[in-house]
Amino acid sequence: MKKILNDPNAYVDEMLEGLCLAHPELQRRGDGGRVIVRSRGAVPGKVGIVTGGGSGHLPVFLGYVGEGLLDSCAVGNVFAGPRMDDCIEAMRAADSGAGVLQLYGNYGGDRMNFDMAAEMLEFEGMATASVRVCDDVASAPAAQGDKRRGVAGLVLVYKVAGARAAAGGTLDQVAAVARKANAACRSIGVALSPCVVPESGQASFAIDEGDVEFGMGIHGEPGIWRGPLKHADALADEMLAHVLPELALAAGDRAAVLVNSVGATPAEELYILYRRVAQVMAERGVTVVRPMVGRYATSMEMAGASLSVMKLDAELETLLAAPAECPFWSVR
Repeated sequence: MKKILNDPNAYVDEMLEGLCLAHPELQRRGDGGRVIVRSRGAVPGKVGIVTGGGSGHLPVFLGYVGEGLLDSCAVGNVFAGPRMDDCIEAMRAADSGAGVLQLYGNYGGDRMNFDMAAEMLEFEGMATASVRVCDDVASAPAAQGDKRRGVAGLVLVYKVAGARAAAGGTLDQVAAVARKANAACRSIGVALSPCVVPESGQASFAIDEGDVEFGMGIHGEPGIWRGPLKHADALADEMLAHVLPELALAAGDRAAVLVNSVGATPAEELYILYRRVAQVMAERGVTVVRPMVGRYATSMEMAGASLSVMKLDAELETLLAAPAECPFWSVR
């Protein structure tokens, strides 16, 4: 696999440098420059929202720092969690005195460092809350939902929480609506080919030509089955069969749908998938609100796609429609 880079060990830092040059509304902070914040700083009186995670998933995680979304992000190496010191710096940068919500995917390294950061800052008097997004139905059964990974559903939860904070919600209110959005969202992914981690130069996993891994995670975590690639409609039907039962969508309900490229899969193929998803939702009498089709949470050059569905009530739908602006996404 060929990559456009200089030193593999400088991959993340050179990416961050270029990102902030291209988008001056973002700045780097911290002793290693691994914290991304909004250039205009914390908004007085607003609850700060901080996220974090490994690099290699743009726009997740740091790409959603912006108006009506996140205030800061702690950035780790490719597929590695951020340092505790960077989590602390990100939380301090997001704090304007109204408290800080940690909102991130449910991964071990991220959990450990964010938990320690919160404990240390609470000693200093900062009010904090934490919500771990766990939308990937392939990673654990429903009875162990709190063990599931966070994948593309993170984007929808960021949007809901960011809008509530921008509207003046208290820390408890912002955390509550983030938990509500997380509980209403389910995702699943498929992978057709691996990505290569720059530092190692090795593929994240191996898969035979012509095969698909159904349910694979964004770091190459094993899925539910592996076998010959099916037609797009069959894949969409099976993805929906895993996602919809837990949401109990009925005729008359409304839902947000996100069909996401995990990196290399082109928009054309995403729209073929979305076509079938929209057909099934219409057959069930479910109205799809603000469909999103594109690259929202990737794994570098991995080929494949994910499907996220969020069951909406009036509050979630209103918050999803609220204005937002970041380098990779705009809602008007």
